[in-house]
Amino acid sequence: MCCLLPGQQSVKINASSNFSKMEKFEIRAVIKYFFLKGLTATDIKKELDSTLGDSSPSNTTVKRWVAEFKMGRKSTNDEPRSGRPIEVTTGEMTEKVHKIVLTDRRVKVREIAETVSISTERVRNILHEHLTMKKLCSRWVPRLLTPVQKQCRQDISTDCLALYKSNPTEFLRRFITVDETWVHHYTPETKQQSKQWTVKGEPAPKKAKTVASASKVIFWDARGIIFIDYLQKGKTITGVYYANLLEKLNEEIKRKRPHLAKKKVLFHQDNAPVHTSHIAMSKIHQLKFELLRHPPYSPDLAPCDFHLFPNLKKWLGGKRFTNDNEVINAVNDYFADLDKSTYQSGITALEHRWNKCIELNGDYVEK
Repeated sequence: MCCLLPGQQSVKINASSNFSKMEKFEIRAVIKYFFLKGLTATDIKKELDSTLGDSSPSNTTVKRWVAEFKMGRKSTNDEPRSGRPIEVTTGEMTEKVHKIVLTDRRVKVREIAETVSISTERVRNILHEHLTMKKLCSRWVPRLLTPVQKQCRQDISTDCLALYKSNPTEFLRRFITVDETWVHHYTPETKQQSKQWTVKGEPAPKKAKTVASASKVIFWDARGIIFIDYLQKGKTITGVYYANLLEKLNEEIKRKRPHLAKKKVLFHQDNAPVHTSHIAMSKIHQLKFELLRHPPYSPDLAPCDFHLFPNLKKWLGGKRFTNDNEVINAVNDYFADLDKSTYQSGITALEHRWNKCIELNGDYVEK
């Protein structure tokens, strides 16, 4: 497409043009041309994006110049300035930059600079030194929590924390938790573990995908593993299956935790459907376990998810096994070699996490 810019020779706009080197006044001239042709700011932005790509001016800049031309502005150059340059890092400028950032948390430094007509260096100075702001990537969370879900997490954390603080020693003696996870014949190393030095031109290192193996259910407490159930291939964990595991847990408690013979087990589980099924809840009631409440969508408040399993997966990273028995023996050996303090620290970490959840008004706890 060709467009005749006011006061200039015709310029051909196509993908081969080197627009990355266009000066500001040249882009403004193109905006002015499209404005005179009758295009809206939105349409002008689309035209520029289709040709300039990442070098295209921001939507804010396009709208500002369209507004200028509507008010009768003719020149595409910056307004002339006289005398000594004024200090741009003023309270008024800082407030302007702050408002722009609060309006759009993803706004680019270049876009802010164009909007307030100062250099990108001054914008960075205002953001970092005066507003003490920095740009962070989003982090993955299990779920974008609603206000109701956050309140639920906060309320349950408050109740659990009160129970823990009333008698921490007794809490640790009675507390037993459970969850399920998969173990594999091969577990890739973590991103950090798999880093390698390479020379220029070498391809990036590759990692193989996991090979499915057995699912396991782990019951444990502050003293260690009570028992592990490895699900046979082709089977799934149902309410009936889980209820039978609870019965087996009760037998193992009698054998391995005799101190609980005259005490009520404080049992913790997440809200997986098999855990909350009618038959599983009936079995928990029958066994007279005291069920510790757990908020939905809260792996950050489950010791298996934030402590036991991540450490196990890290240890398994890079190891290869030829069959299920090798995996099972390796996992059993890993848990047998763990110091008692490792299990206890996973349980006692709940106090910090409940406190943090309350402080964050129910939001997710990172560490």
